Amino acid sequence: MSSNKKYWKSVEELDKNSSIVEALKNNEFVEEIPTDTFLGNSDAASFSSTSRRDFLKYVGFTTAAATLAACEGPVHMSIPYVVQPEQIIPGIADYYATSVFDGFDFANLLVKTREGRPIKIDNNAIAGAKFSANARIHASILSLYDSMRLKEPKVAGKPVSWIDVDSKIKSSLADAKAKGGQIVLLTNTLASPSTEKLIAEFISKNPNAKHVVYDAVSSSEALDAFETVYGERALVDYDFSKASVIVSVDADFLGDWQGGAYDTGYAKGRIPQGAQGSKKISRHFQLEANMTLSGAAADKRLAMSTANQKQALVLIYNTVVGTAVPTTLDAKLKAEVIKAAQQLKAAGSKGVLVSGIQDKNAQLLVLAINKALSSEAFSTTGTRQIRKGSNEKVAQLINDMKAGSVHTLIMSGVNPVYTLPNSKDFVEGLKKVSLSTSFSLREDETASITTIAAAVPHYLESWGDVSITKGTYGLTQPTIRPLFNTKQFQDVLLSLNGAVGTYYDYLKASSASIISGSTWNKVLHDGIYVGTIPTASAGSADYTAAANALAQSKGAASLELVLYTKTGLGDGQQANNPWLQELPDPITRVSWDNYVTVSNADAKLLQLTNEIVANGGLNGSYATITTADGVKLENVPVIVQPGQAVGTVGLALGYGKKASLKEEMQVGLNAYSLYKGFNNVQSVTLTKVGGDHEFACVQGQKTLMGRGDIIKETTLEIFNTKDAEIWNEKPMVSLDHKEVKASTVDLWSSFDRSVGHHFNLSIDLNACTGCGSCVIACHAENNVPVVGKSEVRRSRDMHWLRIDRYYSSETTFAGDDERKEKIAGLSSSLSTFNEMEHASDNPQVSFQPVMCQHCNHAPCETVCPVAATSHSRQGQNHMAYNRCVGTRYCANNCPYKVRRFNWFLYNKNSEFDFHMNDDLGRMVLNPDVSVRSRGVMEKCSMCIQKTQSTILKAKNEGREVVDGEFQTACSSACTTGAMIFGDVNDAASQVAKLVEDERSYHLLEHIGTKPNVVYHVKVRNT
Repeated sequence: MSSNKKYWKSVEELDKNSSIVEALKNNEFVEEIPTDTFLGNSDAASFSSTSRRDFLKYVGFTTAAATLAACEGPVHMSIPYVVQPEQIIPGIADYYATSVFDGFDFANLLVKTREGRPIKIDNNAIAGAKFSANARIHASILSLYDSMRLKEPKVAGKPVSWIDVDSKIKSSLADAKAKGGQIVLLTNTLASPSTEKLIAEFISKNPNAKHVVYDAVSSSEALDAFETVYGERALVDYDFSKASVIVSVDADFLGDWQGGAYDTGYAKGRIPQGAQGSKKISRHFQLEANMTLSGAAADKRLAMSTANQKQALVLIYNTVVGTAVPTTLDAKLKAEVIKAAQQLKAAGSKGVLVSGIQDKNAQLLVLAINKALSSEAFSTTGTRQIRKGSNEKVAQLINDMKAGSVHTLIMSGVNPVYTLPNSKDFVEGLKKVSLSTSFSLREDETASITTIAAAVPHYLESWGDVSITKGTYGLTQPTIRPLFNTKQFQDVLLSLNGAVGTYYDYLKASSASIISGSTWNKVLHDGIYVGTIPTASAGSADYTAAANALAQSKGAASLELVLYTKTGLGDGQQANNPWLQELPDPITRVSWDNYVTVSNADAKLLQLTNEIVANGGLNGSYATITTADGVKLENVPVIVQPGQAVGTVGLALGYGKKASLKEEMQVGLNAYSLYKGFNNVQSVTLTKVGGDHEFACVQGQKTLMGRGDIIKETTLEIFNTKDAEIWNEKPMVSLDHKEVKASTVDLWSSFDRSVGHHFNLSIDLNACTGCGSCVIACHAENNVPVVGKSEVRRSRDMHWLRIDRYYSSETTFAGDDERKEKIAGLSSSLSTFNEMEHASDNPQVSFQPVMCQHCNHAPCETVCPVAATSHSRQGQNHMAYNRCVGTRYCANNCPYKVRRFNWFLYNKNSEFDFHMNDDLGRMVLNPDVSVRSRGVMEKCSMCIQKTQSTILKAKNEGREVVDGEFQTACSSACTTGAMIFGDVNDAASQVAKLVEDERSYHLLEHIGTKPNVVYHVKVRNT
């Protein structure tokens, strides 16, 4: 059966003799409970061997003990307004529409504020606002309250006034004009029509000035190719909902490739659609070296080096266009690539090819193939304006600086001292610049060594505009007054241009020509304006010459290093954000680190290992990475990654920052030092060094525990040709000596839940990409604390929602047993078991969000000795924190392992120096959700504060709640529609229909817990 596939979380689980894995399956809590924690002695906590029986001796089941726990939290007095602002009603949230682009991430947003404080990022669902927030943008609300922000302008490290800054820059500009020195504005991609206009005006007033655009993670080759063919420096936009066959060659389009935000369209094509028995989903081929989110979602994944990917791209070009450029792929890979290419060609306009290979010739072939297909998913009109950087111009700037020809350098939105691979050259050149200014949110690596460090406001404190794609226009508006003595880069530019007025006035005036047919107030209210999209004038290029040049590419002399950006930190701008540091990577499940990923075969060759130790933590070897030209990165932790292409290794950018970061955040290694020539692929050698690295990895925690029915999968063919009983088998139990469906048997009498609201959450495994947006949204909405690397390693993470990642082979449990029974002799057994472990070479991957299942017959409720957890008529499992005395019986009795125990007081505790430890960081806390104290159990509440608020709002307005109005933090953050929340008592609601869908099932349905979270069988188009 499809539901009997063999699933595993780590390579360690494939070791049949691993005592650690067996211990973790049988022991829910890998360490004894430190009772001293509850008694206030945190120093002794880690060394305590106190048993649960002793714990009960301490606290007992008395009213006094419960009262003691209830009174542990501090009491704060509320002070009312003396003069209440008209626009603020205490307890009522205000929302502001805005659009954001920070040079790497972009989205159309609604910002929730309470009593003047922005506390939550939501997606703008208005027509035309098609870009939703990823995990980093959801977390950016916390960066507003970063206590390490640059709070005022500085000259030579000393605080000064903005008048002094203005005077100093103007004086330098005048001196540069007199001496004929260069004036350079170095910025990230702005995508801001008003700012670009301001810069053009600045250059017209300063003829010796130029504007250089620098993207830390380059897309220069794709830009160069598009500019060659279409005469515009932009990126193609894709709509994957229009594609039935998708071929991706090293493009993680569900991750950060071209800025991401493709998952919404992709998911539309992945949910089975059509008539019963002939439903269809798109088919996705992924050719890549590192295991990525896109590779995890693919129906067919080919693990191959970048050198082989280039050959594969030429082969696809030959098949689609009809040329015969010679390639050098081996026979096995060639056969698989040709199959994909033939299906792509057969799909015609319903096919699309994308590639992230950083080679202009490769990008020219992408354009040629999609033009030949007449791909509907390929758009050259509404192009993306979010990458404009030029590698060539940045290299020229550094040469000019070193030559002493740059007099004045003004930087905004960049940190080249950290992100440039040749940052030493930049620092050397900076010493020869007469005046350097860095407009920065923090006193980072660059701002700390420039003449002027100019403090800028957070985007939530700023005015601005952005054109993410051609033909669209979004406004950025402040949601709070600036917290510090900051000034926008645009306001300073206005002053340098000699203009009168503020940037707000300039922005409003310049927008008039763009938003014709609309008004400033309407666009400000909506946050987005969609105008007419001009058609790009198509050109041509010598595609055959590009194919021939690409076919000549050679592989790395040794190992091939593939640099990438992680879901959590991206390019590293938010390295001081604890929510993102603690977010487990969707693939490796590691937080608080970057590391080199190595295939199982290469790990054995280099004697690199991973090991799950007695407390459930993951340990790994260290290695030194050396590039072909001798650049070294020493003591890099190693993760043995299933699916990593043999002969390749991966390493994430965005880590290793030190400047303006709290000590706890200074983690990982700076991989930008290996980013030579802005090429993400480098030839390297890997050498093992001594020592073991301790990872904060949750892959060995809260395991599947040998139960194979948590994830259900099938193929599209079986889904269409077999009855649901075959591919969505329902568990059976014995009742009166007869087999009946487990769902029909109850241990307890059920209540009538048909009256009023009854909430269910539907999760479609076909649409979930593991992106993590829901996890961060839950953090923000529910005041989930950050516990730090050491505690995560101890299995004490506090996430209310986790996204489990499972690997699987094509093999079933039954198939494994059959193969074992046929083993004859020692040699046969060794070869057979080795073959069964080959699943780690290129496994299939499944993601499954798991939170409290809000069981109608919840096992946790029956064992709580103080009735701290109980059930509501609306289907939510409640927690009364003031009643909880921390026995953890409920966690022991929960089959889903979703309850979290507060080991420590995370609020106002210097041992957890994250955002809850300072007054500024606590401004992000949601006043509708209590901040929990130590010694209590907590878990997903199904956002009860949001459901009750929705009910009260409808009641006050004298109407019924509309379908779609009920939301949880996770469902509203989900960009793919994988999570749908609502009232099942409303028969017309979307969630009510999904619950009755033939793909729906419950986790561990045979134990009779009657969950209110329903999952949908994953269908693969293999």
